[in-house]
Amino acid sequence: MADVLEGLPVSDLAFHVELHGIDYIPLTERWATPRAIAAMWAGASVNVEYLVYGAILMTFGFSFPEALVIIVLANLSWLLVGLASLQGPGAGTTVFGINRAPFGPRGSKVLALCNWVTMLGFETEGLILIVGAGLVLAAKAGVHPSPEVKGVLVVAAVGVQVVLPFLGHATMVRVLRALIIPFVAIYVALAGFAVAHAHVPTAPSGSSWQLWSAGFAFAVALAGLGWTENGNDYSRYLPPTASWRSVVGWIFVATALPEIALMTLGAAVFSFVGTGVGTQNSWSLSNPFAGLSSHGVLPSWFVVTFLVFVIVQLFGINSLDLYSSGVTLQALGVRLRRYHAVLLDSGICLVITFYAVFNLHFSTLLRDFVAVVIVWIAPWCGIFLVDWMLRGRRYDPEGLQHTGPTSPYWSSGGLHWPAICAQVLGSLAALSAISATYLAPFLPSWATPVSSQLGGADVSIPLGLLVGAGTYALVAGPALRRSTRDRTARAPI
Repeated sequence: MADVLEGLPVSDLAFHVELHGIDYIPLTERWATPRAIAAMWAGASVNVEYLVYGAILMTFGFSFPEALVIIVLANLSWLLVGLASLQGPGAGTTVFGINRAPFGPRGSKVLALCNWVTMLGFETEGLILIVGAGLVLAAKAGVHPSPEVKGVLVVAAVGVQVVLPFLGHATMVRVLRALIIPFVAIYVALAGFAVAHAHVPTAPSGSSWQLWSAGFAFAVALAGLGWTENGNDYSRYLPPTASWRSVVGWIFVATALPEIALMTLGAAVFSFVGTGVGTQNSWSLSNPFAGLSSHGVLPSWFVVTFLVFVIVQLFGINSLDLYSSGVTLQALGVRLRRYHAVLLDSGICLVITFYAVFNLHFSTLLRDFVAVVIVWIAPWCGIFLVDWMLRGRRYDPEGLQHTGPTSPYWSSGGLHWPAICAQVLGSLAALSAISATYLAPFLPSWATPVSSQLGGADVSIPLGLLVGAGTYALVAGPALRRSTRDRTARAPI
């Protein structure tokens, strides 16, 4: 890769501030390869968050084999991220620059706002875990976890997490790739303790299909589905000639395999760390790391080493959230440079994290957040992919940069109503099928009629995807296919 990078502007190199935002990436600056993008995703996937997700999945009441089946099936959703990364090499811009095509330049801003709020939620989740790890380390050093200590940790965490996304894409790729080996080593060591001490229930728990569906929805939303709206933010640095199979294959291998391993490890660690504390288990309290040393299974030196690694790693994963959040803020029409948007987001995250650390339990925040993710991302993903297919798998890169009436995607006053209507219907369908028992208990039963009729089952993701994609294909399909045929016929030979 060094040869490729030699001719790039300084701002496109690692450890320099990247100046690109949602603007078109010139072909001369397309330095990435599918393997390089996969290395970045792998560095983000070997991540303690997925360890926590695997442990929380066990709180649903599954046996270990049942949880393992759900984990494997849920991580197949990373194929969606691969498919939702194929538009960037041709379009040369970010997801919500491309999103102007299906929704119109003005209509796309509504979805960009949804994504910005979602990224803030993911960033806050990472910061809460960083503060939780810091509190356990402080307690081991003899420092009482007072409100003042919590406040200092929150401010310090927000300050440190700005660095990588502020510098930009090339820096994040370099750092996340370098972190893979040390983090694999620390998780292998944790797996050694899990094999020696885990007491996983192997007999079927008699879980109902409704419970299985809720667990599956929880795992899918936090695995591949929750990242589909970020894929092209990074794949836009690939040349248009990049192999589609390589992009999808490398992203899937780099994400699904490590996350299956980590979520499985989390389910096993739960058996000796997550029991006997609180109403359910220590993973459900405000600090998921509080039980790591409470049972005497993990040596103190290992807990300290593990949590130090965890903190460093969480900063890495939060850098992806902040980067995508910054370019999404630009797509909203906010006139800020990408790195200025990172600073703005960090200030907002500081306030949200303060509130969450002092007022919410982690599992409560995560459960409610999953419901928000499902309701808008599931139908959006279906619409986004169908639009790309209907347009012959190509967009007008220059046209995507126009946000006024001169845009070829202007449609009706900047709004493409077929996509907007499909999004509304798909979101309502997803909301109606969320399990009010397991994922969104704040919802009344009348708001989830499909789930209520199915005895509390959760079919929100497939229903949202199918209704969103199907409605859009039905309403917009004939016109888009006709337009694609006409454009192909006029194209020079």
